[in-house]
Amino acid sequence: MARARTPKAKADITGQSVKQKRKFDARKEPKVLAGVGEPYEWLSDNAKKAWREIAAEIPWLNQSHRGLLSVAAKLRGRMMGDSSNGESDLGIQGLSLYQVCLGKMGATPSDASKVTLPSNDEDDEDDLDD
Repeated sequence: MARARTPKAKADITGQSVKQKRKFDARKEPKVLAGVGEPYEWLSDNAKKAWREIAAEIPWLNQSHRGLLSVAAKLRGRMMGDSSNGESDLGIQGLSLYQVCLGKMGATPSDASKVTLPSNDEDDEDDLDD
């Protein structure tokens, strides 16, 4: 199976769009508002907290990810103890779904190993030349 296509926003953040300029300049993607915004009101308190944590952990998420993020936040909220007895009742299927959600958003450890954020060292060296 082919690898999933890297969104241009993610490529911009990770520096891939600079390394592979031709590839990403030709890519036409719909314009979306930056950031995912505030969590849905119908989410539980733990799920809202999870939403904010996930949004902070994955900076390339945008408005088009809100649906998937709500599923991941709900699942993480349950892992945080959203059930009536105070324990996680997520189970194997829930954990598997959570892992799929993270993978679709580009947040699994295997995805993280492919991400290279541009360093600020180059900017500092440019400042010294001025």
